[in-house]
Order: sequence, then C-alpha cells, then structure tokens
Amino acid sequence: MNDSKPKIRIQNLIKIFGDRPRTALDQLRQGKTRDQIQAETGNVVAVSDVSFDIARGELFVIMGLSGSGKSTLIRCINSLIPATSGHVFIDDDDIAHVDEARLREIRQTKITMVFQKFALFPHRTVSENVEYGLKVRGVPKQERREKALVTLGQVGLAQWADYKPSALSGGMQQRVGLARALATDAEILLMDEAFSALDPLIRREMQDELLRLQEELQKTIVFISHDIQEALKIGDRVAILKDGALVQVGTPEDIVTKPANDYIAAFTQDVNRAQVLKTGSIVRRIPPYMLSQGSLADGSLEMALEHLHRYDCNPLYVVDQQKHPVGYVTDEQLNNAVKAGDQDIQQVMQTEFPVVPQSSCLEEALPLCDANIPLAVVCEEGEFQGVIEQSDIVSHLVA
Repeated sequence: MNDSKPKIRIQNLIKIFGDRPRTALDQLRQGKTRDQIQAETGNVVAVSDVSFDIARGELFVIMGLSGSGKSTLIRCINSLIPATSGHVFIDDDDIAHVDEARLREIRQTKITMVFQKFALFPHRTVSENVEYGLKVRGVPKQERREKALVTLGQVGLAQWADYKPSALSGGMQQRVGLARALATDAEILLMDEAFSALDPLIRREMQDELLRLQEELQKTIVFISHDIQEALKIGDRVAILKDGALVQVGTPEDIVTKPANDYIAAFTQDVNRAQVLKTGSIVRRIPPYMLSQGSLADGSLEMALEHLHRYDCNPLYVVDQQKHPVGYVTDEQLNNAVKAGDQDIQQVMQTEFPVVPQSSCLEEALPLCDANIPLAVVCEEGEFQGVIEQSDIVSHLVA
C-alpha cells in the first residue's frame, strides 16, 4: 500500500433485486429492514448502503455467510451487476455511472477477475487460456505467448503450458486462472471465493501462493471469502457483511481484539489468535541505549546504567546510530563493569540475542522466546521498536 489516494471507493452502494427496486429503495431510505422490504415488495436488498475505501496495493477481504451480499458487492465493483444506487470509484471513474465504452475500456485495462470454478476453456491449452485476455485486447500472438509463459512461470506452471486443463489438478487449474488474471497486468484483481472449491491442503497452499505473489506484484486485490480463518490470514484488512450491510472493517487484529458486536465476536471465537496477532501490536516500547558516534565517551557505562534504571528495562538493549539492535546488557553486568572501571559498553554487552520482525505473528515469535532475554522487535528497516517476552504473548493469547 503505497498511495494515500484510495484505488477503489465504495460510497453508499445499494443493490436491490426484483421488479420494484425504486419502491424498495425508498423504503430502505425510510428505515425499513431488509425483511420488511422483502415482505412488502418481494424485492431483496442484496447490498445495503455500504461504504468503504480500498488502498492501492491492498489485499482487501470481503467476507460473510451465504446471502450476506459479498458476491453481489464484488460484481458491482466491475459492474457485472449494476448498482441500484451509490457510487463505485476506480481511481477517478465512477463505474456505476460511466458510459458503456469507458466501462469496457476499464474492464480490459484495469480490472480482472478470478472465479471459484476456474472458468477455463477445456478445448484450449493452458497457455491459450492464460493468453485469452490479451487476445481479446488484440495483442499479437507471439507477444501474448511470451507473456503467458512468463506468468505461468510466476505460478510454477511453465512446464504445463501446452497441456489441456483436464491434465491438471484442481489446485493447478486455479493457478492457471490466477495466471490468466495476472497476464493482463491489470491493477485490480477481483477474486470471488477463488479457493473455496479446493481441498483444505491445496487451499492453504494457494493462500500462501497468493501472499507470495502479492509481496512481489503489489496488486490491489479484492478477495471474497466465507472462511474467517482465510480472511484473517491473507487480508491486510477485512470487511464483514451481514444481510447486505457492513458490520465491521478493520485489520485482522482489529477484528479479533476489538469486535464491533456480538456477531463479530461469535465469528472469531474459534480463531487461532496466535496466527493473527502480530508482535508489533503487543510490543513494549522501551527506549534502547544508543551507542555514541565514533569513539565512546567516558562514562558511557554509567550513562547506560542510569538509562536502564530510568526506564526500568533490564536487560537493556543497545542500538547503533541507525537504531539497529547490536546487543544487550544486564543490570548486574553494568554494575560489575562500572566497579571494575571499564568504559566501553561494547566490551560488556552480549551480541547474540533473539530478534523478531514486528510483522511476525505470535505463533512465529513464541518459539524464539528465551526465559531470560526479551525478544527484540524490529521494523522492516531493522530499527529497534521494543521488546516482548513469553509472558506478553501468553497474556494476549488468553485474553
């Protein structure tokens, strides 16, 4: 996510199915419930006044039970299903209100879709399936063949380019569907329960594959799921729908630790918190001691000891001028060194210590915990953020 301007903006989106949508819309705006509207008009409010933004490069998951409106919502994003009311902005274009020519252009250049049932052409080869979107655009045969082979290589299927889809397993076929979407170089990838037809093991592999590709390609992805564990695993943020309405939007940690209501709490009660919570969210931000630039000043050990006592951090982590952790020292070691007349903290501190990125989940961090040494938590640039201990992790897992 590298742009402050949203890539997708959903504003007061409403979709009503039936022969009296305007009557139903008026009733919705008057405050009538979905059930009341259906009973009085026979129309179904599939999406009920939904608004949220999706950042450029975000993997955004929309989830809910059957009938929640999630698949209707994703189809409104590319106007496969026209909205009854509201706006869907892709950059500066309102998809809900552009003319047919502009809509077709946006679909061909900015948006692509991966379906649950693969939707591959059985009579075409794997490569020809991947090339299809490029063929529709009029890309020359050799160029689209080369692009297909590159994209198949990204999903580990280059050697299957000239086989028919029937020769591939379900998981491999879904990789072909993903490669077909990626081959167009579209900025937005819509995935409608793309992994739900797969066996559990293959499904987990595809989730990992999607995360790997997203790390590399940084697409804007809207992923539909009815599986809370899947949503929390892959989503940068998750939106949960119920009866067409938006109940909560937040990071996986927000959803688990700050449920908006009992409905969300019930959804997440069986979630493995160790796989969702990140070390960065529970870190204790204790100031480290920074080494002096160049030669160390006299009295650095006394200064370090004063720092340790002031911030009540034993042991004390030491960082260099770039704020990267380079060692730690205990209260006892500092006191003994001061009594011995030592001056250089680098001669006293321990340089082997456990480090964990703030993006790591608690399940990954727990095995690194040492009973005597707090874990040093660092950001992506390697700068010291603070510490966590085994007791910190346990207390958050049983909360």
